[in-house]
Amino acid sequence: MELRAKVSTALKEAMKAKDADRLSTLRLINAAIKDRDIDARGAGSDEGVGDDVVLAIMGKMVKQRQESAKVYEEGGRLELAEKELSEIKIIEDFLPRQLSDDEAAAAIDAAITAVGAESIRDMGKVMGELKAKYTGQMDFGKTGPMVKDKLG
Repeated sequence: MELRAKVSTALKEAMKAKDADRLSTLRLINAAIKDRDIDARGAGSDEGVGDDVVLAIMGKMVKQRQESAKVYEEGGRLELAEKELSEIKIIEDFLPRQLSDDEAAAAIDAAITAVGAESIRDMGKVMGELKAKYTGQMDFGKTGPMVKDKLG
């Protein structure tokens, strides 16, 4: 089942269960997907965005909430930080399992070999290879420096 359908099914289940927090987060995910669909239609695409874009949207939503939770914790607003963290858990239900550090390192090595990267100039090719295979499974903010270290 594609991600969009999973979100819709979960949204309906949350409505039936009267789970307000989950429902609210699922509606935010749905709105972000629909917003991206509208942008795609404006660019000439008749279909909605694919699972790869939906994964990217959800990954971005998780990252935003992590940053917000950190700011709230630093400001002593623990109840707001907890709300952000609970939203992260709901969003992560739809994301593939994150790669461990060892798995990420192995994936980076494999991507370097696959594209024949030899220097830092090839970093874009390596990152492109990783994003094609591991969107939603890797934190590319952490992956970039790791690739740089291996190529540098």
